[in-house]
Amino acid sequence: MTERENYLKTVRMEDPKWIPASISVNLASLIEYKGEMEEVIKRHPDFFPWFRPGSIDYSKYGDGTCDILERDSWGYDWHYTMYGIEGCVTHHPLENWENLKTYRAPDPDQVLDRGGKRDWAKEFSRIAARKQAGQLTSGSLVHGFLFLRLQYLRGFENLMYDMADDAPQLYKLIGMIDEHNLKITRRYCEAGVDIMEVPEDLGTEKSMVISKEMFQKFIKPSYRKIVGEIKKNNVLASIHSDGYIIDIIDDLLEVGMDIINPQDLCNGIDNLKRTLKGRACIRLDIDRVKITPYGSRKEIFELIEEEVKELGSPRGGLDFIYGVYPPVTPDRLNYLCEALEKYRTYWWD
Repeated sequence: MTERENYLKTVRMEDPKWIPASISVNLASLIEYKGEMEEVIKRHPDFFPWFRPGSIDYSKYGDGTCDILERDSWGYDWHYTMYGIEGCVTHHPLENWENLKTYRAPDPDQVLDRGGKRDWAKEFSRIAARKQAGQLTSGSLVHGFLFLRLQYLRGFENLMYDMADDAPQLYKLIGMIDEHNLKITRRYCEAGVDIMEVPEDLGTEKSMVISKEMFQKFIKPSYRKIVGEIKKNNVLASIHSDGYIIDIIDDLLEVGMDIINPQDLCNGIDNLKRTLKGRACIRLDIDRVKITPYGSRKEIFELIEEEVKELGSPRGGLDFIYGVYPPVTPDRLNYLCEALEKYRTYWWD
């Protein structure tokens, strides 16, 4: 069974042969640990098929800090202070609603949010090559495609007042963003991807950023439009969100999400089992705040074992994802890889 076949069987709960697991090492961690981190990566090639040891010139990154300002095609500015770590938005082009009268969204057929011109021909070729090789294919909206983008354009405090006041301009702005996102969604569906990703962050460590009612009023209708387009093309819909999102699990399922990518500990393994197991594929974001940065080998193994037993099944429905960020050390990444290697075939061994 290929990786693609196994993944699709996992999502559809059609008896896969192992639990998929993907790991990405952030540039900040590579800069901090260099060769030590690369040695761990070489030890576990199944999780890092993309990595080429020695391919990074660490000398150009110094101590890992930077001071970079970059203009997004939507008109807000990103300020980066560490290589590899997401920046903060420092300028909100629609801080004053008067600016909406002349504001125009970027053309998704011409430009990326960050990184210059968009080349759909090249993207279609990449997807076709992966399909030809029997690999899983996916497309994605940019991280923060709606809720975060509203914050970037208006500023967080303004957006909270907009929602509380039911500002009419907010609906116009959401419509503009929807049109942009739907164009990108249609392009990826035309390319015949297996999965369409819609990633953003809706939660804090302990609660939603906005109430469930505000989510249903301002955000859910856009999700319904986008997922409707995805499902119309027989593509799987996948949503990522950092933070606590238990309150809206039913909403995400109701609009048609096939894969939900929640963080494990802030949502609670028991809560995820109660609200989500068996209803959609859980693409579980493994803790990178408490146990994997600071725990022992035993604690890391116990975490993965518990998650497999509580959220997994021989039918499938569980997929692991892990991002390596400071302060996770190379030895703890090694422990995590060993734990995943041990438990990813638990149901079939």
